[in-house]
Amino acid sequence: MVESLPSQLVRTRRFTLGEPTGLAITGDGRTVLYLRSQAGDDPSACLWALDVDSGEERVLADPVALSGRSATLSQYAVDGSGEVVAFALDGRLWMVRLNGRAPQRIRTDGPVVDPRPDPTGRRIAYVASGALRVVEGDGKGDRAVVVPDGPDVTFGTADLTGETSVDGPRGYWWSPDGDRLMVARVDSSAVQLWHIPDSSDPTRPPRTIRYAAAGTTNPAVTLWILGLDGAMTEIPWDHEAFEYLVGAGWDAHGPYAVVQSRDQRTVQVLGINPVSGETTLLAEQHDPSWVQLIAGLPARSAAGALVAHVDQDGTRHLTVDGEVVTPAGLQVRSVLDAGSDDILFTASEEPTETHLWTWRAGVGVRRVSTEPGVHSAVQRGDTLVHVVRAGDRLGAQVTVERHGMATVFVRSFVEAPALEMRGEPVRLGPRELRGRLYLPSGHSSADGPLPVLLDPYGGAGRQQVTAELDWRALVSQWFAEQGFAVLAVDGAGTPGRGPDWEREVDGDLFGPVLEDQVAALHEAARLHPELDLSRVGIRGWSFGGALAALAVLRRPDVFHAAVAGAGVSDQRLYNTHWRERFLGHPDEFPERYDAASLVQAAPGLTRPLLLIHGLADENVHVANSVRFSEALLAAGREHELLLLPGVGHQAMGVPVTESLLQNQLRFLQQHLQ
Repeated sequence: MVESLPSQLVRTRRFTLGEPTGLAITGDGRTVLYLRSQAGDDPSACLWALDVDSGEERVLADPVALSGRSATLSQYAVDGSGEVVAFALDGRLWMVRLNGRAPQRIRTDGPVVDPRPDPTGRRIAYVASGALRVVEGDGKGDRAVVVPDGPDVTFGTADLTGETSVDGPRGYWWSPDGDRLMVARVDSSAVQLWHIPDSSDPTRPPRTIRYAAAGTTNPAVTLWILGLDGAMTEIPWDHEAFEYLVGAGWDAHGPYAVVQSRDQRTVQVLGINPVSGETTLLAEQHDPSWVQLIAGLPARSAAGALVAHVDQDGTRHLTVDGEVVTPAGLQVRSVLDAGSDDILFTASEEPTETHLWTWRAGVGVRRVSTEPGVHSAVQRGDTLVHVVRAGDRLGAQVTVERHGMATVFVRSFVEAPALEMRGEPVRLGPRELRGRLYLPSGHSSADGPLPVLLDPYGGAGRQQVTAELDWRALVSQWFAEQGFAVLAVDGAGTPGRGPDWEREVDGDLFGPVLEDQVAALHEAARLHPELDLSRVGIRGWSFGGALAALAVLRRPDVFHAAVAGAGVSDQRLYNTHWRERFLGHPDEFPERYDAASLVQAAPGLTRPLLLIHGLADENVHVANSVRFSEALLAAGREHELLLLPGVGHQAMGVPVTESLLQNQLRFLQQHLQ
C-alpha cells in the first residue's frame, strides 16, 4: 500500500528528520559540526563531526546511548576554537571535546537551559531556574553568578534578541577572554497572566504564562556586565524611550546592544564600556512606519567597521560605516559573516530566490551561488558550508567548500515525498505577484472545470512561494490531487520584494493582502480557463487563517468557503512587538484594530466557515477562535468549530495531522465539489 502524504508528514515530522542542521565550523576550518538523525523517520538527532580533509564523519554524541531512551539533541554551542562542545539533554549538562573522548556528564544544579562554553573553552555557562550559572570545564566549581531577585525575574533569557540573530535568541554573551559576561535581566511581574487549560483532565489546574498582548505592559529588560565573582554593573540607556532590547553581542571591539522604541520607528546601536557599563551611540535608524530588523545586523567587521542596512528608494541596502555598498534592486535578507575580509550575506534579485553574496572593500559585490533556490551558509576563515534548498528535492543540500580542496557533501537522509509535485510558477497581473498553481496529476484543460482553493500565508512573517520544495508546497499538491486547482500567492507585505512592498500593510494588515489574493485569482483564471470561479475556497493557518476568515467575510462575492486555522480574531489578543509593528498602539489607533477584527465582522458571515484551533496554542491563544465562534453564534451564523486537544500552534507533523487534513478536505469537498 502506498503511504499517504499526511501520514508521511507525521512520521518524518514534516520532512525535518535526517537533515543536517545546526552547522558550525572549528577554528582551523578542518572540522564541521552538525546535528542529524540517521534516517528520515528517526527522531533522535546525533551530534556529528565531519573531517573536511578526508570527508569522513563520526558521531560525537548519541542521545539514545547517553540517555538510554529515545531522545534528541536540538541545540549545542561551541567555544571560540570549536574544540569544546556543550549541550543539554533531558535537562542535564554534557560536554564533549573533539579529541575523540566520550561525552562527559557534568553535574549541575537544576535543569540546564542554553549551555554555552566561553570562547577559551575553560568554562560553561547555563541558565537554570532563572539563574545564570557557571561551571568549570573539569566539572568543578558549579556556582550561580546571578540569581533571580523576584518570582517573575529571569537572567539569561531575552526572546527579542532573536530578531537580529542568525542563530535564535540569546540572553547572555561571554567576553572574548571568558572572564566576564553580559546578561539580560527580564522582569515579567507586570505582564498579564494568561491561562492554558488541560482540556483532557478537569482536575489539573491550567498552565499560566506571561503574555504581553497588544497595548499591554511589556517585560522590563535590562542589561548587566557580570564578573565571575558576582560583581554586577548595569548598562544604562533610556528605557522609557527604548523599551525593546532586540540585539546584543560581545566581539573583539567590546560589548554592544541594539535597542528599539515601542513604536519601532527608531533603533539605536550602543557601544558599551565593558568596565563602567557606559554607552556610546554608534548608529541610529528612523523610519516613519517601522525600522525593519535584519538577521545578523548590526555587526562589526574585523577592522571595527559597523555593518548595517538602510532602506532607500525601494531597496534594502547593505552599509559599511554608513556607506551604501550594494546596488539598487538587490534586496539584502541577512548577514551571515562580517568578521573576515569578505562580508557574506544573503540577498534577492528575484524574490522567490535567495542567493549568497560577498562584499569586500576595493572589490565590491559578488554573487557566490548559482543554482536557483534558497541559499544560506556558515563561514569561518576559508571554509564555507553551503546550504541550498531547491525546487527539485526536499531538504537541504549541504556542501563544504575550502580553498584548494575538493567539495565535500554532507549526507542527508530526508525522505522522498509520497507524491509528485506538479506546481507551476506563475507571475500574475500588473504587480507580477509571485505564485504557484497546483493541478491534479494528469489533468488537462479538456477534463472540465476545477474548483479553486487558495492556499496563502500572506503575512509579513514569511513567503509561501519560493524556489525551494518544502512541506507546505506538498500539502498544496495533496489538495490538488483531491480534485482542486490550488493557488498559492505572495502579495503585499511579504518579504523579498523590498521595503516599500513590505510597508504596504502599514496600518492595514489585511486589506492590501486580500486585494492581491483576489487580483491573483482572477488573473490565474484568465490564463487558465479550467479554474471555476463559481467554486472558490481559501484555507490558511495563523496569519493565513485570519486572512481566510476575512476573505469570506469581506468578499463573499469571490470566496464561497473558508478553512481558518489558528487565526487571530481580535488583534488585541496578539503580542505587542509583532502586532503593534503594523497597527500601532491600540490606544492610539483603535480604529485599525476594529477594522481588522473578525469578532466585530462576524454578523456579516454568509459563507461556510470551518474554524480550527489547538487548545494548547501559546502563540495564538484558543480564545481567538472561541470568541469568534461566540460572536457567530450570537449573530445566528452557521459555522463549524474544530478544537484540537493537546495541540499547539504547529499542527502539521503531529499525530492529528492526517485527521486534520481529512477534515479540511471533507469540508471543502462538501461546499465546493
